[in-house]
Amino acid sequence: MATEYRKFIPAIYLYQGKAVKSLRDHTVVSENPVSLALNYNNGHIDELLVFDQSRTDKEHDEALELIREICDKVRIPVTGAGNIRRLEDVKKLLYAGCRKAALNFSRTDNVQLAREAAARFGRDKIAACCLATDAVLGNQALIRESVCELFYVDGIDRTPWQKAPRVEGMPTIAVLEEVTTGEFYEVLRKEGIGGIGGNAVNDRLGEIYAIKMNCRESGIPVKLRQALFPWESFVKNSDGLLPVVVQEAATDEVLMVAYMNEEAYKLTVKTGRMTYWSRSRKQLWVKGETSGHYQYVRTLTGDCDMDTLLARVDQVGGACHTGKHSCFFNEDVKDTEMALHNPARVLEKDYQTILERRKHPKEGSYTNYLFNKGLDKMLKKLGEENTEIIIAAKNQGSTEIVYEIADYLYHLMVVMAQKEVSWEDVMEELARRQAH
Repeated sequence: MATEYRKFIPAIYLYQGKAVKSLRDHTVVSENPVSLALNYNNGHIDELLVFDQSRTDKEHDEALELIREICDKVRIPVTGAGNIRRLEDVKKLLYAGCRKAALNFSRTDNVQLAREAAARFGRDKIAACCLATDAVLGNQALIRESVCELFYVDGIDRTPWQKAPRVEGMPTIAVLEEVTTGEFYEVLRKEGIGGIGGNAVNDRLGEIYAIKMNCRESGIPVKLRQALFPWESFVKNSDGLLPVVVQEAATDEVLMVAYMNEEAYKLTVKTGRMTYWSRSRKQLWVKGETSGHYQYVRTLTGDCDMDTLLARVDQVGGACHTGKHSCFFNEDVKDTEMALHNPARVLEKDYQTILERRKHPKEGSYTNYLFNKGLDKMLKKLGEENTEIIIAAKNQGSTEIVYEIADYLYHLMVVMAQKEVSWEDVMEELARRQAH
């Protein structure tokens, strides 16, 4: 059965640390694949497909780091493909943050690997990437059993997608090169098609919103982000503008306050990038257009009087023109009473202190003592603190176990710093598990 809506999936083809044109054409289209991925993360793209075309182990490791960074930065599901030969390769892609790993079924050993990977990680994490028709024809039963989605890469064996074999009950994503607008819509109307991907989408990035609008009007099911409230629903100030409070979605930190007119509001919804009206310059401005510190829309919410908009965003870099992350840093009045602590922020602050100790050692610091002793000493202490938690849990009362858990978390963060794992990495993984 096909997906409920047709997905639009651009592809990034990684080669020697850069994004290139395709699997066959290594013309560089972007020196920075992560920035390219952020361009695709505009609210109208449904997923992202990343092909690793590395040829050496060193290139492969570098590609995995790029894929990890892409998964960290974007909010759309990422499917990783290329250089999958062992179960360990599947695990590396999933641990890097990919929602799925797409195995190349043109490699005969990957056919059996798909069955093993589905048993280990779940069928919903495994896709089949078919570069030739015989890869589908000879393995339909196994595809139905072991994978959740089929990517058919058009043109590799000169078989056009229209003649590519289908797998009953399996949504097929047609990964295409250059197609006409008519062919683009023809793909989306086809029975059993779950979506369209590759350069057919890459080359139409700025048109996806309009294409999805046309699809909806034509009865082609698509996932389309639209504002529930028209501009007329909001109460504007005396200048005809709507104040916007901007909050970072990941941390809940208030970043800035700006204003929108009708055009800025509509462009924000359409492009997925926060766009404002400058009262001083009397013109539209896209946040980050000059600095590169874009704000990508997560949600827009009107207040009770509909005279203020709350925008929750993914912030790239700092929001303030001073270079600060937030514009709100001039502390005026502070309550001297003991504050309620946000657990995530306490852990993040402690973690940042540990990183600071590693970067700038302090005499007499226990943290620096652990860094000097190395990983084995850190792991020994972590194991000891884990044992202390178990002993405390067997004793009466809760005070002792609280102390031991705090000690354990500290030693855990030292190990995290040593291995360059952040709390954000851990929280992202937990969030991905919730999503499933």
